[in-house]
Amino acid sequence: MAGGGEEGTTLEYTPTWVVAVVCTVIVAISLGAERLLHYTGKYLKKKNQKPLYEALLKVKEELMLLGFISLMLTVFQGRIVKICVSPDVMKALLPCSSPPEASSGEGSPPASAGHQRRLLAEGAARLGYCAARHKVPLLSVEGLHHLHIFIFVLAIVHVVFSVTTIVFGSAKIRKWKKWEESISKDNYDTQEALKHKVTHIHQHEFIKKRFLGFAKHSAFMGWVHSFLKQFHASVTKADYTALRLGFIMTHCRGNPKFNFHKYMIRALEDDFKKVVGISWYLWIFVVIFLLLNVKDWHTYFWIAFIPFILLLAVGTKLEHVITQLAQEVAEKHVAIEGELVVQPSDDHFWFRRPRIVLIFIHFILFQNAFEIAFFFWIWVQYGFDSCIMGRIQYIVPRLIISVFIQVLCSYSTLPLYALVTQMGTHFKKSIFDEHVQVGLLGWAKRNKGAGSAAGGDGSSKPGKAGNGSTGIQMAGLGKREPTPPAQLSNVEISTGS
Repeated sequence: MAGGGEEGTTLEYTPTWVVAVVCTVIVAISLGAERLLHYTGKYLKKKNQKPLYEALLKVKEELMLLGFISLMLTVFQGRIVKICVSPDVMKALLPCSSPPEASSGEGSPPASAGHQRRLLAEGAARLGYCAARHKVPLLSVEGLHHLHIFIFVLAIVHVVFSVTTIVFGSAKIRKWKKWEESISKDNYDTQEALKHKVTHIHQHEFIKKRFLGFAKHSAFMGWVHSFLKQFHASVTKADYTALRLGFIMTHCRGNPKFNFHKYMIRALEDDFKKVVGISWYLWIFVVIFLLLNVKDWHTYFWIAFIPFILLLAVGTKLEHVITQLAQEVAEKHVAIEGELVVQPSDDHFWFRRPRIVLIFIHFILFQNAFEIAFFFWIWVQYGFDSCIMGRIQYIVPRLIISVFIQVLCSYSTLPLYALVTQMGTHFKKSIFDEHVQVGLLGWAKRNKGAGSAAGGDGSSKPGKAGNGSTGIQMAGLGKREPTPPAQLSNVEISTGS
Protein backbone atom coordinates (compact mmCIF):
# COMPACT_ATOMS: atom_id res chain seq x y z
CA MET A 1 0.00 0.00 0.00
CA ALA A 2 1.08 3.55 -0.53
CA GLY A 3 -0.05 4.47 2.90
CA GLY A 4 -3.22 5.37 4.71
CA GLY A 5 -3.97 8.62 2.95
CA GLU A 6 -1.92 11.73 2.25
CA GLU A 7 -0.37 11.66 5.74
CA GLY A 8 1.07 8.17 5.16
CA THR A 9 2.62 8.54 1.71
CA THR A 10 6.09 6.99 1.51
CA LEU A 11 9.04 8.22 -0.55
CA GLU A 12 8.07 5.69 -3.22
CA TYR A 13 5.04 7.83 -4.06
CA THR A 14 6.46 11.28 -3.24
CA PRO A 15 7.44 13.61 -6.13
CA THR A 16 11.20 13.88 -6.49
CA TRP A 17 11.06 17.68 -6.53
CA VAL A 18 9.51 17.62 -3.05
CA VAL A 19 12.31 15.41 -1.71
CA ALA A 20 14.93 17.60 -3.37
CA VAL A 21 13.46 20.85 -2.02
CA VAL A 22 13.14 19.54 1.55
CA CYS A 23 16.71 18.18 1.49
CA THR A 24 18.00 21.47 0.10
CA VAL A 25 16.35 23.50 2.85
CA ILE A 26 17.56 21.20 5.63
CA VAL A 27 21.13 21.05 4.28
CA ALA A 28 21.22 24.83 3.73
CA ILE A 29 20.11 25.56 7.29
CA SER A 30 22.61 23.05 8.70
CA LEU A 31 25.50 24.41 6.64
CA GLY A 32 24.56 27.97 7.57
CA ALA A 33 24.66 27.10 11.28
CA GLU A 34 27.97 25.28 10.84
CA ARG A 35 29.53 28.21 8.96
CA LEU A 36 28.27 30.65 11.60
CA LEU A 37 30.00 28.66 14.33
CA HIS A 38 33.12 28.34 12.18
CA TYR A 39 33.48 32.07 11.52
CA THR A 40 32.64 32.87 15.14
CA GLY A 41 35.52 30.61 16.16
CA LYS A 42 37.88 32.31 13.68
CA TYR A 43 36.86 35.72 15.04
CA LEU A 44 37.48 34.67 18.64
CA LYS A 45 40.89 33.24 17.73
CA LYS A 46 41.75 36.43 15.86
CA LYS A 47 40.84 38.46 18.94
CA ASN A 48 42.93 36.09 21.08
CA GLN A 49 39.86 35.02 23.08
CA LYS A 50 41.01 31.47 23.73
CA PRO A 51 38.65 30.77 26.69
CA LEU A 52 35.62 31.90 24.68
CA TYR A 53 36.85 29.89 21.71
CA GLU A 54 37.06 26.81 23.93
CA ALA A 55 33.53 27.56 25.15
CA LEU A 56 32.43 27.61 21.52
CA LEU A 57 34.05 24.21 21.04
CA LYS A 58 32.04 23.03 24.04
CA VAL A 59 28.86 24.21 22.32
CA LYS A 60 29.88 22.22 19.25
CA GLU A 61 30.34 19.16 21.47
CA GLU A 62 26.83 19.62 22.84
CA LEU A 63 25.43 19.91 19.32
CA MET A 64 27.29 16.75 18.34
CA LEU A 65 25.80 14.98 21.36
CA LEU A 66 22.35 16.16 20.30
CA GLY A 67 23.02 14.83 16.82
CA PHE A 68 24.00 11.47 18.25
CA ILE A 69 20.87 11.37 20.44
CA SER A 70 18.81 12.23 17.38
CA LEU A 71 20.47 9.44 15.42
CA MET A 72 19.86 6.93 18.22
CA LEU A 73 16.18 7.85 18.47
CA THR A 74 15.80 7.55 14.71
CA VAL A 75 17.66 4.26 14.32
CA PHE A 76 15.95 2.53 17.25
CA GLN A 77 12.53 4.08 16.69
CA GLY A 78 11.20 0.93 15.04
CA ARG A 79 12.40 -1.28 17.89
CA ILE A 80 11.10 1.04 20.61
CA VAL A 81 7.56 1.29 19.22
CA LYS A 82 7.41 -2.50 18.90
CA ILE A 83 8.06 -2.97 22.62
CA CYS A 84 4.61 -3.98 23.84
CA VAL A 85 3.44 -3.91 27.45
CA SER A 86 0.23 -4.56 29.32
CA PRO A 87 -2.28 -1.65 29.31
CA ASP A 88 -2.23 -1.67 33.12
CA VAL A 89 1.47 -0.75 33.12
CA MET A 90 0.72 2.45 31.18
CA LYS A 91 -1.78 3.65 33.79
CA ALA A 92 0.83 4.33 36.48
CA LEU A 93 2.60 7.70 36.96
CA LEU A 94 0.65 9.52 34.26
CA PRO A 95 1.20 13.28 33.82
CA CYS A 96 -2.50 13.60 32.87
CA SER A 97 -5.63 11.65 33.69
CA SER A 98 -6.23 8.54 31.61
CA PRO A 99 -8.28 9.35 28.49
CA PRO A 100 -11.43 7.44 27.52
CA GLU A 101 -10.84 4.15 25.76
CA ALA A 102 -9.78 4.87 22.20
CA SER A 103 -11.46 3.11 19.30
CA SER A 104 -8.08 1.79 18.18
CA GLY A 105 -7.95 -0.41 21.23
CA GLU A 106 -4.45 0.79 22.05
CA GLY A 107 -5.41 2.89 25.03
CA SER A 108 -3.73 5.94 23.47
CA PRO A 109 -5.38 9.37 23.65
CA PRO A 110 -6.90 10.61 20.40
CA ALA A 111 -4.36 12.83 18.72
CA SER A 112 -5.20 16.30 17.49
CA ALA A 113 -4.92 17.24 13.84
CA GLY A 114 -1.58 18.91 14.53
CA HIS A 115 -0.20 15.78 16.15
CA GLN A 116 -1.50 13.49 13.42
CA ARG A 117 0.50 15.41 10.86
CA ARG A 118 3.63 14.26 12.64
CA LEU A 119 2.79 10.58 12.62
CA LEU A 120 4.83 8.41 10.28
CA ALA A 121 3.18 5.86 8.04
CA GLU A 122 4.91 2.94 9.67
CA GLY A 123 3.84 4.21 13.08
CA ALA A 124 0.22 3.41 12.33
CA ALA A 125 1.15 -0.06 11.17
CA ARG A 126 3.14 -0.80 14.31
CA LEU A 127 0.27 0.26 16.55
CA GLY A 128 -1.52 -2.74 15.10
CA TYR A 129 1.51 -4.86 15.96
CA CYS A 130 0.83 -4.43 19.69
CA ALA A 131 -2.96 -4.42 19.30
CA ALA A 132 -2.81 -7.89 17.78
CA ARG A 133 -1.24 -9.05 21.06
CA HIS A 134 -3.82 -7.16 23.17
CA LYS A 135 -1.10 -4.85 24.43
CA VAL A 136 0.00 -1.25 23.93
CA PRO A 137 3.33 0.18 22.71
CA LEU A 138 5.79 1.32 25.39
CA LEU A 139 6.25 4.61 23.57
CA SER A 140 4.52 5.75 20.39
CA VAL A 141 6.22 7.27 17.35
CA GLU A 142 4.59 10.57 18.22
CA GLY A 143 5.87 10.36 21.80
CA LEU A 144 9.41 9.71 20.54
CA HIS A 145 9.10 12.71 18.25
CA HIS A 146 8.02 14.97 21.13
CA LEU A 147 10.81 13.69 23.37
CA HIS A 148 13.26 14.32 20.56
CA ILE A 149 12.16 17.94 20.28
CA PHE A 150 12.25 18.50 24.05
CA ILE A 151 15.88 17.34 24.38
CA PHE A 152 16.90 19.65 21.55
CA VAL A 153 15.01 22.64 23.01
CA LEU A 154 16.50 22.00 26.47
CA ALA A 155 20.09 22.01 25.20
CA ILE A 156 19.59 25.14 23.08
CA VAL A 157 17.87 27.08 25.88
CA HIS A 158 20.63 26.09 28.33
CA VAL A 159 23.36 27.37 25.99
CA VAL A 160 21.44 30.62 25.35
CA PHE A 161 20.81 31.20 29.06
CA SER A 162 24.45 30.48 29.94
CA VAL A 163 25.72 32.89 27.30
CA THR A 164 23.24 35.55 28.44
CA THR A 165 24.29 35.19 32.06
CA ILE A 166 27.99 35.42 31.24
CA VAL A 167 27.49 38.42 28.94
CA PHE A 168 25.50 40.46 31.48
CA GLY A 169 27.69 39.33 34.38
CA SER A 170 30.86 40.24 32.51
CA ALA A 171 29.35 43.62 31.63
CA LYS A 172 28.98 44.42 35.32
CA ILE A 173 32.46 43.12 36.14
CA ARG A 174 33.93 45.34 33.44
CA LYS A 175 32.44 48.34 35.25
CA TRP A 176 34.90 47.56 38.02
CA LYS A 177 37.70 48.40 35.59
CA LYS A 178 37.43 52.04 36.64
CA TRP A 179 38.25 50.95 40.20
CA GLU A 180 41.33 49.12 38.94
CA GLU A 181 42.41 52.16 36.95
CA SER A 182 41.78 54.45 39.93
CA ILE A 183 43.98 52.29 42.14
CA SER A 184 46.70 52.17 39.48
CA LYS A 185 46.64 55.95 39.09
CA ASP A 186 47.53 56.32 42.75
CA ASN A 187 50.95 55.18 41.56
CA TYR A 188 52.27 54.10 44.92
CA ASP A 189 54.71 51.34 45.68
CA THR A 190 53.18 48.65 47.87
CA GLN A 191 56.30 48.10 49.95
CA GLU A 192 56.66 51.82 50.71
CA ALA A 193 52.98 52.08 51.63
CA LEU A 194 53.38 49.22 54.07
CA LYS A 195 56.34 50.90 55.73
CA HIS A 196 55.18 54.49 56.17
CA LYS A 197 51.43 54.31 56.64
CA VAL A 198 49.44 53.47 59.78
CA THR A 199 45.89 52.21 59.26
CA HIS A 200 43.36 52.27 62.11
CA ILE A 201 41.40 49.11 61.44
CA HIS A 202 38.03 50.12 62.86
CA GLN A 203 38.06 53.35 60.89
CA HIS A 204 38.69 51.63 57.60
CA GLU A 205 35.71 51.79 55.24
CA PHE A 206 35.95 48.08 54.43
CA ILE A 207 35.74 47.12 58.11
CA LYS A 208 33.01 49.62 58.95
CA LYS A 209 30.71 48.36 56.19
CA ARG A 210 31.49 44.67 56.48
CA PHE A 211 32.05 43.95 60.16
CA LEU A 212 31.03 46.73 62.51
CA GLY A 213 27.41 47.06 63.62
CA PHE A 214 25.11 44.08 64.17
CA ALA A 215 27.53 41.69 62.49
CA LYS A 216 30.15 42.41 65.16
CA HIS A 217 27.97 41.22 68.03
CA SER A 218 25.84 38.51 66.40
CA ALA A 219 26.89 35.79 63.98
CA PHE A 220 23.25 35.37 62.97
CA MET A 221 22.91 39.04 62.08
CA GLY A 222 26.13 38.73 60.11
CA TRP A 223 24.49 36.07 57.95
CA VAL A 224 21.33 38.19 57.62
CA HIS A 225 23.45 41.14 56.50
CA SER A 226 25.20 38.91 53.96
CA PHE A 227 21.85 37.65 52.68
CA LEU A 228 20.50 41.16 52.11
CA LYS A 229 23.76 42.51 50.71
CA GLN A 230 23.54 40.36 47.59
CA PHE A 231 20.47 42.30 46.42
CA HIS A 232 22.00 45.77 46.54
CA ALA A 233 25.59 46.97 46.14
CA SER A 234 26.87 43.42 46.44
CA VAL A 235 30.43 44.62 45.80
CA THR A 236 31.69 48.11 46.66
CA LYS A 237 34.96 49.78 45.78
CA ALA A 238 36.18 49.24 49.36
CA ASP A 239 35.49 45.49 48.97
CA TYR A 240 37.26 45.36 45.63
CA THR A 241 40.27 47.31 46.88
CA ALA A 242 40.69 45.18 50.02
CA LEU A 243 40.31 41.84 48.23
CA ARG A 244 42.56 42.95 45.38
CA LEU A 245 45.35 43.96 47.75
CA GLY A 246 44.94 40.75 49.74
CA PHE A 247 45.34 38.70 46.57
CA ILE A 248 48.39 40.65 45.38
CA MET A 249 50.16 40.59 48.74
CA THR A 250 49.54 36.84 49.08
CA HIS A 251 50.22 35.59 45.58
CA CYS A 252 52.28 38.19 43.70
CA ARG A 253 53.95 40.49 46.21
CA GLY A 254 56.72 41.21 43.75
CA ASN A 255 54.30 42.74 41.25
CA PRO A 256 52.26 45.43 43.08
CA LYS A 257 50.96 46.80 39.76
CA PHE A 258 49.42 43.44 38.86
CA ASN A 259 46.20 43.94 36.88
CA PHE A 260 43.79 42.05 39.11
CA HIS A 261 40.74 43.00 37.05
CA LYS A 262 42.21 41.57 33.86
CA TYR A 263 43.09 38.36 35.67
CA MET A 264 39.57 38.10 37.06
CA ILE A 265 38.05 38.44 33.57
CA ARG A 266 40.38 35.74 32.19
CA ALA A 267 39.48 33.41 35.05
CA LEU A 268 35.75 33.94 34.44
CA GLU A 269 36.17 33.24 30.72
CA ASP A 270 37.97 30.02 31.60
CA ASP A 271 35.09 28.98 33.82
CA PHE A 272 32.52 29.82 31.14
CA LYS A 273 33.47 26.82 29.02
CA LYS A 274 32.49 24.58 31.96
CA VAL A 275 29.18 26.35 32.59
CA VAL A 276 28.01 26.22 28.97
CA GLY A 277 28.20 22.41 28.78
CA ILE A 278 25.68 19.86 30.05
CA SER A 279 27.44 17.43 32.36
CA TRP A 280 26.35 13.84 32.90
CA TYR A 281 24.87 14.56 36.34
CA LEU A 282 22.63 17.25 34.82
CA TRP A 283 21.17 14.68 32.43
CA ILE A 284 20.44 12.51 35.48
CA PHE A 285 18.44 15.39 36.96
CA VAL A 286 16.49 15.69 33.70
CA VAL A 287 15.53 12.02 33.88
CA ILE A 288 14.49 12.33 37.54
CA PHE A 289 12.40 15.42 36.87
CA LEU A 290 10.67 13.76 33.90
CA LEU A 291 9.93 10.74 36.11
CA LEU A 292 8.33 12.88 38.82
CA ASN A 293 6.06 14.81 36.45
CA VAL A 294 2.95 13.05 37.78
CA LYS A 295 -0.56 14.45 37.76
CA ASP A 296 -1.46 16.56 40.83
CA TRP A 297 2.09 16.38 42.21
CA HIS A 298 2.91 19.83 40.75
CA THR A 299 6.52 18.68 40.57
CA TYR A 300 7.72 21.47 38.32
CA PHE A 301 6.35 24.09 40.68
CA TRP A 302 8.29 22.72 43.63
CA ILE A 303 11.39 22.02 41.57
CA ALA A 304 11.53 25.71 40.64
CA PHE A 305 12.42 26.47 44.26
CA ILE A 306 15.58 24.32 44.16
CA PRO A 307 17.69 26.69 42.02
CA PHE A 308 16.01 29.67 43.70
CA ILE A 309 17.01 28.58 47.22
CA LEU A 310 20.44 27.41 46.06
CA LEU A 311 21.11 30.74 44.34
CA LEU A 312 20.26 32.67 47.49
CA ALA A 313 22.48 30.33 49.52
CA VAL A 314 25.42 30.78 47.13
CA GLY A 315 25.05 34.57 47.10
CA THR A 316 24.80 34.68 50.88
CA LYS A 317 27.88 32.49 51.28
CA LEU A 318 29.98 34.59 48.91
CA GLU A 319 28.99 37.78 50.73
CA HIS A 320 29.75 36.12 54.04
CA VAL A 321 33.24 35.18 52.86
CA ILE A 322 33.97 38.90 52.46
CA THR A 323 32.57 39.51 55.94
CA GLN A 324 34.79 36.76 57.37
CA LEU A 325 37.87 38.29 55.75
CA ALA A 326 37.02 41.63 57.36
CA GLN A 327 36.31 39.95 60.70
CA GLU A 328 39.68 38.18 60.76
CA VAL A 329 41.55 41.45 60.35
CA ALA A 330 39.34 43.40 62.78
CA GLU A 331 39.67 40.82 65.57
CA LYS A 332 43.45 40.57 65.32
CA HIS A 333 44.44 44.23 64.99
CA VAL A 334 43.48 47.68 66.19
CA ALA A 335 46.00 49.47 64.01
CA ILE A 336 48.53 48.20 61.52
CA GLU A 337 51.50 49.65 59.69
CA GLY A 338 50.70 49.92 56.01
CA GLU A 339 47.52 49.10 54.14
CA LEU A 340 44.84 46.73 55.40
CA VAL A 341 45.57 43.30 53.93
CA VAL A 342 43.12 40.40 54.12
CA GLN A 343 44.36 36.80 54.09
CA PRO A 344 42.86 34.55 51.37
CA SER A 345 42.13 30.99 52.50
CA ASP A 346 40.15 27.96 51.35
CA ASP A 347 38.82 27.64 54.92
CA HIS A 348 36.14 30.23 54.17
CA PHE A 349 34.49 28.10 51.46
CA TRP A 350 32.24 25.05 51.58
CA PHE A 351 34.33 21.90 52.05
CA ARG A 352 37.44 24.09 51.58
CA ARG A 353 36.74 24.06 47.83
CA PRO A 354 36.09 27.42 46.15
CA ARG A 355 35.43 25.59 42.88
CA ILE A 356 32.29 23.97 44.29
CA VAL A 357 30.55 27.33 43.87
CA LEU A 358 30.97 26.99 40.09
CA ILE A 359 29.26 23.58 40.21
CA PHE A 360 26.31 25.12 42.03
CA ILE A 361 26.07 27.99 39.53
CA HIS A 362 26.23 25.46 36.69
CA PHE A 363 23.33 23.53 38.20
CA ILE A 364 21.34 26.70 38.88
CA LEU A 365 21.65 27.89 35.29
CA PHE A 366 20.79 24.47 33.90
CA GLN A 367 17.78 23.96 36.16
CA ASN A 368 16.49 27.43 35.31
CA ALA A 369 16.93 26.68 31.61
CA PHE A 370 15.08 23.40 32.15
CA GLU A 371 12.12 25.25 33.64
CA ILE A 372 11.88 27.69 30.75
CA ALA A 373 12.50 25.04 28.07
CA PHE A 374 9.82 22.77 29.53
CA PHE A 375 7.32 25.61 29.72
CA PHE A 376 7.73 26.69 26.10
CA TRP A 377 7.91 23.11 24.85
CA ILE A 378 4.57 22.26 26.49
CA TRP A 379 3.05 25.53 25.29
CA VAL A 380 4.04 25.00 21.64
CA GLN A 381 3.56 21.23 21.56
CA TYR A 382 0.32 20.78 23.49
CA GLY A 383 -1.07 24.27 24.08
CA PHE A 384 -1.35 26.50 27.13
CA ASP A 385 -4.41 24.64 28.42
CA SER A 386 -2.66 21.27 28.44
CA CYS A 387 -2.99 19.24 31.62
CA ILE A 388 0.83 18.96 31.72
CA MET A 389 1.14 22.73 31.85
CA GLY A 390 -0.70 22.84 35.17
CA ARG A 391 -2.87 25.49 36.71
CA ILE A 392 -2.25 29.17 36.14
CA GLN A 393 -1.52 29.74 39.85
CA TYR A 394 1.44 27.38 39.52
CA ILE A 395 2.64 28.65 36.15
CA VAL A 396 2.99 32.35 36.99
CA PRO A 397 5.16 31.87 40.12
CA ARG A 398 7.45 29.51 38.15
CA LEU A 399 7.98 32.12 35.45
CA ILE A 400 8.58 34.90 37.99
CA ILE A 401 11.11 32.75 39.86
CA SER A 402 12.91 31.89 36.61
CA VAL A 403 13.23 35.55 35.60
CA PHE A 404 14.39 36.49 39.11
CA ILE A 405 17.04 33.76 39.06
CA GLN A 406 18.34 34.87 35.67
CA VAL A 407 18.61 38.53 36.69
CA LEU A 408 20.11 37.92 40.14
CA CYS A 409 22.62 35.39 38.85
CA SER A 410 23.74 37.71 36.05
CA TYR A 411 24.08 40.94 38.00
CA SER A 412 24.98 39.77 41.50
CA THR A 413 25.95 36.14 41.99
CA LEU A 414 28.24 35.74 38.98
CA PRO A 415 30.24 38.96 39.65
CA LEU A 416 30.48 37.93 43.31
CA TYR A 417 31.78 34.52 42.24
CA ALA A 418 34.37 36.09 39.93
CA LEU A 419 35.75 38.22 42.76
CA VAL A 420 35.32 36.18 45.94
CA THR A 421 36.57 32.83 44.63
CA GLN A 422 39.95 34.47 44.07
CA MET A 423 40.21 34.53 47.87
CA GLY A 424 41.17 30.87 48.04
CA THR A 425 44.55 29.55 49.10
CA HIS A 426 45.63 28.98 45.51
CA PHE A 427 45.22 31.06 42.40
CA LYS A 428 44.16 29.91 38.96
CA LYS A 429 46.38 29.40 35.94
CA SER A 430 44.60 32.38 34.34
CA ILE A 431 47.00 34.55 36.34
CA PHE A 432 49.54 33.86 33.61
CA ASP A 433 49.31 35.13 30.08
CA GLU A 434 48.66 32.42 27.51
CA HIS A 435 52.28 32.08 26.39
CA VAL A 436 53.39 31.72 30.02
CA GLN A 437 50.72 29.06 30.62
CA VAL A 438 52.04 27.08 27.67
CA GLY A 439 55.60 27.36 28.99
CA LEU A 440 54.63 26.27 32.50
CA LEU A 441 52.54 23.32 31.32
CA GLY A 442 55.36 22.25 29.03
CA TRP A 443 57.87 22.53 31.88
CA ALA A 444 55.55 20.52 34.16
CA LYS A 445 55.18 17.72 31.62
CA ARG A 446 58.90 17.58 30.88
CA ASN A 447 59.83 17.42 34.55
CA LYS A 448 57.10 15.02 35.63
CA GLY A 449 59.15 11.96 34.77
CA ALA A 450 62.44 13.56 35.74
CA GLY A 451 61.07 14.50 39.16
CA SER A 452 60.06 10.91 39.85
CA ALA A 453 63.50 9.64 38.87
CA ALA A 454 65.32 12.17 41.02
CA GLY A 455 63.01 11.77 44.00
CA GLY A 456 65.12 9.02 45.57
CA ASP A 457 68.26 11.05 46.24
CA GLY A 458 66.37 13.82 48.05
CA SER A 459 68.41 16.53 46.33
CA SER A 460 65.43 18.31 44.75
CA LYS A 461 63.18 20.06 47.28
CA PRO A 462 61.32 22.85 45.55
CA GLY A 463 58.42 22.58 48.00
CA LYS A 464 60.55 24.03 50.75
CA ALA A 465 59.79 27.52 49.64
CA GLY A 466 56.07 26.92 49.49
CA ASN A 467 55.12 26.72 53.16
CA GLY A 468 53.97 30.30 53.49
CA SER A 469 51.78 32.70 51.65
CA THR A 470 54.61 34.35 49.77
CA GLY A 471 53.47 32.59 46.62
CA ILE A 472 54.97 33.33 43.26
CA GLN A 473 56.91 36.46 42.47
CA MET A 474 55.21 38.06 39.49
CA ALA A 475 57.53 41.00 38.83
CA GLY A 476 58.70 39.57 35.55
CA LEU A 477 55.36 38.24 34.38
CA GLY A 478 55.45 40.19 31.16
CA LYS A 479 58.60 38.40 29.97
CA ARG A 480 58.51 35.51 27.59
CA GLU A 481 60.60 33.20 29.72
CA PRO A 482 58.63 30.72 31.84
CA THR A 483 58.83 31.19 35.57
CA PRO A 484 61.63 29.14 37.20
CA PRO A 485 60.53 26.13 39.23
CA ALA A 486 61.87 27.60 42.46
CA GLN A 487 59.28 30.36 42.30
CA LEU A 488 56.29 28.08 41.79
CA SER A 489 55.57 27.55 45.46
CA ASN A 490 51.90 28.40 45.63
CA VAL A 491 50.49 27.65 42.22
CA GLU A 492 48.53 24.61 41.24
CA ILE A 493 49.69 23.52 37.76
CA SER A 494 47.25 21.31 35.95
CA THR A 495 47.71 19.87 32.53
CA GLY A 496 43.95 19.42 32.22
CA SER A 497 41.26 21.91 31.46
